[in-house]
Amino acid sequence: MASSWTGKRVRLRAVEPDDWTAFKRFSDDDGGRGSRLDLPRSAESYRAWAKEQAVAECDDDCFRLAVETTATGELVGAVGSHRTGRRSGWFEFDVTIGTDHRRKGYAAEAMVLLLRFMFAERRYHKCLGAVLAHNEASLALTRRLGFTEEGRLREHVFLAGRHHDLVMMGMLADEFDQRHTMSEP
Repeated sequence: MASSWTGKRVRLRAVEPDDWTAFKRFSDDDGGRGSRLDLPRSAESYRAWAKEQAVAECDDDCFRLAVETTATGELVGAVGSHRTGRRSGWFEFDVTIGTDHRRKGYAAEAMVLLLRFMFAERRYHKCLGAVLAHNEASLALTRRLGFTEEGRLREHVFLAGRHHDLVMMGMLADEFDQRHTMSEP
């Protein structure tokens, strides 16, 4: 039987301490694409973060997994659940793919693996994603996966010297099952 964490293009796995260099590179690459401008971080802070992630407990179904290619085993990004509402049955996702690895299907497949786990195994009812309105690639990805625009928070995020709208995207478990099926690994 195939692993529930492996697709055709990617495999999801725990973050390892040695992954810090790739995560630092992903962060450095994103600095010029209109994302939030953060203060520079030291290499040691990335080492400490990766080490912490490698031993972190899955607290309230909030976690981050490394995304690596099945072809080469190269680390290309991360996917995870970063907020949950267990009582109401919702969770929020995030996905990051390094600049050199975008538009190759890695994010879509990583998301399907994550959604299948959260809906089928953890019994969540709804997945939410918050996407900056000007991030057309991420909006297109979520729509392609079957997410529906549920609302727009006007001028909600401040970055690059101005306010931006935040688009709330959502998908229900039965909508996921109709498109992707819960039972496939």
